[in-house]
Amino acid sequence: MHTTRSSRTTLAVSSVVLCLAAAAACSAPSDKSNSSSGGDSSAPIKIAVVDAQSGENSALGAWEYKGAKLAVDQWNAKGGIDGRKIQLHLFDDKGDPTTGTNIASKLASQGYAAMIGTAESGVTVAMEPTLQSAQIPNITSGQSPQIIASKDPFVFLNGPTSTTYDATLAKYVIDTKGLKKVAMITNNGSYGKGEHDAFLAELKKRGLSPTTDQVVTTNQIDFSAALTTIKKTNPQVVFIGSEEVEAGLIVKQARSLGITAPFAGAAPQGTPVYISTAGAAHAEGTIVSSPYLNNEATAQSKSFAAAYQAAYKQTAELHGAKAYDGTSIVLTALKNSHVATGKKLADAIRATNYQGLLGNFSFDATGVGIFATKIGIVKSGQLAAAS
Repeated sequence: MHTTRSSRTTLAVSSVVLCLAAAAACSAPSDKSNSSSGGDSSAPIKIAVVDAQSGENSALGAWEYKGAKLAVDQWNAKGGIDGRKIQLHLFDDKGDPTTGTNIASKLASQGYAAMIGTAESGVTVAMEPTLQSAQIPNITSGQSPQIIASKDPFVFLNGPTSTTYDATLAKYVIDTKGLKKVAMITNNGSYGKGEHDAFLAELKKRGLSPTTDQVVTTNQIDFSAALTTIKKTNPQVVFIGSEEVEAGLIVKQARSLGITAPFAGAAPQGTPVYISTAGAAHAEGTIVSSPYLNNEATAQSKSFAAAYQAAYKQTAELHGAKAYDGTSIVLTALKNSHVATGKKLADAIRATNYQGLLGNFSFDATGVGIFATKIGIVKSGQLAAAS
């Protein structure tokens, strides 16, 4: 009797365990190679845009979101992908790595197929481990070589790295213009360090050293000490490795101290935020290395700028163009892979050759797809191609 009851109990418990196991298997997360939204072939495809919408870099985030949204709206107007609409969800990382990491965890648990952003290298680096673990492909606007140092197969850049920006810049400033007395001022963030190391390497290739090498913090607002040191060295040009707002403040303060040498830098120094922060007169003559100088360069950039203006009643610029290209690449890869996710989507992105606003994208093993920039000069408050 006791044996029979025990056997029945064991059988009953075993049945419950098997049922629970089956239920768990049914409700477990789908294989990362399956389509997004839990494998529902009719559900919208979820893509996240993560960028600063508040704080010092909020203008960059606003530009990026508008560029990404323009691409998504155009694809949705044509029917989406495989009959599925694309949903774009915006997250504010506040330019803060910790906030970015928390957002990455949300994306991992909420079925996002891919992420566009961020524009801040430090935030991108902080988010990478979580996104890689969740196998969420990320096309970022960051340009620090630190982003690709981990050889993360799920991260891609929608522009060149600092290595390319500064190789082009050094060739123009030093080799073409003959300006060999170069002072440096960079910040200690991921972006600034990448710029510092890349440009310093270019100087060393030419047997040169900076007249002074000043490093400031990312949240600094008074640069008088560093700039006074720079002024004493009487440079012919000042290399600046800092984001838009800080760079603008540095230039504004430099001019008030009587530094007349031109400044030279990468893409941030060609943006409206940099120019307005420094003041157009102070920014005049700034030498800029960028893959996207203005909206008039090609028929494609003119078409993009017109669509951007129609959608937002604003003038397009580099960051919007980068996000538009990056989003278009993700959407093309989703179409080509029949809405794969995870590694299959990452592989599809890497296999995508895309003629974009910034140039012809062809991704290498590190996730970099663009390897060329052009030189522009700030003239009368606008970035124009160097003659």
